[in-house]
Amino acid sequence: MKDALRLPKKTLYALDAVVDIAYNARPDPVQSKDITDRQGIPPRYLEQAMQQLVRAGILKGVRGPRGGYTLARERRRISVAEIIRIIAAEDEEQDQGGSPLGQEIIRPFWSEIQDEIMERLETVTLEDLCRRAQDAGVARATRASRDFTI
Repeated sequence: MKDALRLPKKTLYALDAVVDIAYNARPDPVQSKDITDRQGIPPRYLEQAMQQLVRAGILKGVRGPRGGYTLARERRRISVAEIIRIIAAEDEEQDQGGSPLGQEIIRPFWSEIQDEIMERLETVTLEDLCRRAQDAGVARATRASRDFTI
């Protein structure tokens, strides 16, 4: 029963991708292909989430052969809750059906629990998650340096 309160797959993929960018985007942007390779995120999920995050001002898309994604703000200024809200906003359903018990008791109760979780996630930033990755010994991505000598 430990996994009963799971985030949707799309939201988890978006979090994986943004943390990957926050952890690996120094100094160059992170390319989508690198994220899919490292995180195992299907490209169809990744591109959709990345565009949402660009539109919302979390990421910046950089065009060109060395393009990719970078954070639009400092990682200490982006909370996990903000990312979840952006991705979840597109998937929200306005379910107005159901029994009176469900409408008046269960849904408000579940809403309270979600509010408590989101309040906690507001205090966790990308900086915090990157620090955890570093403390856990997660290797940063390295790009092969290009040698232009003849």
